[in-house]
Amino acid sequence: MDALIGLAAFAAATTVTPGPNNTMLMATGANRGLRGSWPHMGGIMLGFAVMVLALGAGLAPAVEGRPGLRAAMQAAGLAYVAWLAWRIARAAPPGQARAARPVTLCQAAAFQWVNPKAWAMVLAALATHGAVPGGPVTVAMVFAAIGLPCHLLWVLAGARIARLIADPARLRLFNGAMAVLLVGSMLPVLL
Repeated sequence: MDALIGLAAFAAATTVTPGPNNTMLMATGANRGLRGSWPHMGGIMLGFAVMVLALGAGLAPAVEGRPGLRAAMQAAGLAYVAWLAWRIARAAPPGQARAARPVTLCQAAAFQWVNPKAWAMVLAALATHGAVPGGPVTVAMVFAAIGLPCHLLWVLAGARIARLIADPARLRLFNGAMAVLLVGSMLPVLL
C-alpha cells in the first residue's frame, strides 16, 4: 500500500506541475472550453499510458543506450513544440476564419513520445515505482487516475481565463503568452 501511495504522490506532483502538456491544455481550455478539450486530454492520457507500457516492457534500455536516438528525439520534440507554439500563437477565436483546429486525440498521444517531461516522468516512475504490484500496468493506471483531475484543473483554468479574454486582442495576447511559455518549458532540454 505504501508503494501505491508513493506512486500516486509522484504522479500528482509530476502531472499537475507546469510543462508542455499543461500549457497546451490551458490554451485549449481558453480557446475551446471544456467540451473541446476532451480529445486533447484523452490523447495525453492514452499516449502516456502506451509510453509507460512500452518502456516498462523493455524499450527503455534500448532508448537510453543510444545517445544519437535520444538527441534525435529531443530535436523532434523541440521542433514539434515550436510548431505547436506557432499554432497556439496564431489561434483566433472559435468561429473566425483562421481559427486553428484543436489538438486531436492522436496528435496529443503522439506528442508524448517527443515530450521531454513525459519521458522524464515515465523513466523516473518506472525506476522508482516500477516494482509496485502489477508493474507498468499499475503505473499507467495510477497516472491515468491522477492525470484526469490534474489535466482538468489546467483546462478549467484556461476556460475560466477565457471569460477575462473574450476580447479578440486579449485572446491573441493570451495565446502569444501561452506560446512563449510552451517554448520556455523546453529550456530544460536545451540546457
